[in-house]
Amino acid sequence: MASVLVTGSSDGIGAETARALVAGGHRVVLHARNDERAAAARDAVVGADGVVVGDAGSLAQVRSVAEQATAAGPYDVVIHNLGVGSADRRSVTADGFEHIFQVNTLTPYLLTCLMPRPRRLVYLTSGLEANGVADLDDLNFERKRWDGFQAYSDSKLHDVMLAFAVARLWPEVASNAVDPGWIKTKLGGRGATDELPEGAETQVWLATSDEVATLTGRYLKRRKDLRANPAAYDVALQDRLLSACATMTGVELPS
Repeated sequence: MASVLVTGSSDGIGAETARALVAGGHRVVLHARNDERAAAARDAVVGADGVVVGDAGSLAQVRSVAEQATAAGPYDVVIHNLGVGSADRRSVTADGFEHIFQVNTLTPYLLTCLMPRPRRLVYLTSGLEANGVADLDDLNFERKRWDGFQAYSDSKLHDVMLAFAVARLWPEVASNAVDPGWIKTKLGGRGATDELPEGAETQVWLATSDEVATLTGRYLKRRKDLRANPAAYDVALQDRLLSACATMTGVELPS
């Protein structure tokens, strides 16, 4: 039995991932944005061991999530599923960061830094990471014209870069990025083509299968090893992203 934390697991792919893990006999701790969503998470994933609560749009609340999750651990696996989609208008959090960037990039970074290292880490990305640009001089879209689609694509590239950087710097941890596909969820939208179970299957496999216990530094979809955006493999860019995240959060990735 594995002990697994799944962030953003009150609905959608996160809830489906958690349900599959519980059905497989694993211990699962859920995460939700607020108490109302936590209640929905408990209803959606019967048999989960607990729920940690905190809004990814707040660095203080993400720190609280890390504390709650650590207290409810330890974990063999952490699945960074949480994320938001594109937005028509640029919005800024109370911390002063562009919302998509803070939720999709800074949150998994900060949780990775603050929680004890599990044996396996999974970072959810998107096929749109291929359209991402590693513009590390303007991560918050302060100077360039706002483009919500580009901001989302950039954040999903960051997630791959983070997975690869952790795989390189923490060789004892199996760290991988997963494209779940275009799944029929609220985030996927009306045009989505893939069914919900498909969106969770690769994460569950990475979290529980002995055959991939040492698989690391990969970008996967439907259990297949794919090539990511070339920028994701650039070690200098990875290190610059880690440095930027450390400056913004005040927390460096432990060596």
